[in-house]
Amino acid sequence: MCAAILLAEDDRNQAEFLRRYLVAQGHQVSVVHDGRSALELARARRPQLILLDVMMPNLDGVTVCRVLREESPVLILMLTARSAEDDLLIGLDVGADDYVTKPYSPRELMARIRTLLRRAGRETPSPGALLRAGALTVDPVRHTVALDDAPVDCTPGEFAILAAMVAQPDRVFTRPQLLEYTRGVERESTNRAIDTHVMNLRRKIEPNPRRPVRLVTVYGVGYKLSDAAH
Repeated sequence: MCAAILLAEDDRNQAEFLRRYLVAQGHQVSVVHDGRSALELARARRPQLILLDVMMPNLDGVTVCRVLREESPVLILMLTARSAEDDLLIGLDVGADDYVTKPYSPRELMARIRTLLRRAGRETPSPGALLRAGALTVDPVRHTVALDDAPVDCTPGEFAILAAMVAQPDRVFTRPQLLEYTRGVERESTNRAIDTHVMNLRRKIEPNPRRPVRLVTVYGVGYKLSDAAH
């Protein structure tokens, strides 16, 4: 699974090493060494995936991620030397899809890239394809939801959230990430609106909404849809 990748890494030796490794795996790679250049090239070339170092000159990676996420659903994998939980959560909160903490092995990085690309492929199903997670089925074409083959009525915002999560079961979504899915169907949406949608969805799909087993909270991060729940 090959992709057009933008690598933003200020360490030129590390950047060249990663570029060669990625090219050997069949990817097309563009390289920049500062945040401003990363932002400009991402807008110009529209890569499928961005490998984004956190500590860069001009603009840091968190700022670049925040700006890009307001403009595009491009996949973003953060490369960070920081291991503190708060720092990692900041990256996820501004819209990063995943992160790798330095030092990392190239094999680990390739595995994360493959996972993200597979997820992205599942987000754009072929016409007529049904999305399934456990007992839930979502039909993106007919805009319907079923639980154990029984229809579930959803608002446009609820459907947008559920369709995104069913397409990527067990992925943890932050509230800002879920906001991206609702902006096309709701004039105004906020983090509080996301919480309300989740609460309403739990009333519709959970055996006990007060003790959810399908649409669960990942404390300090966001929500995920369990693929194992029936």
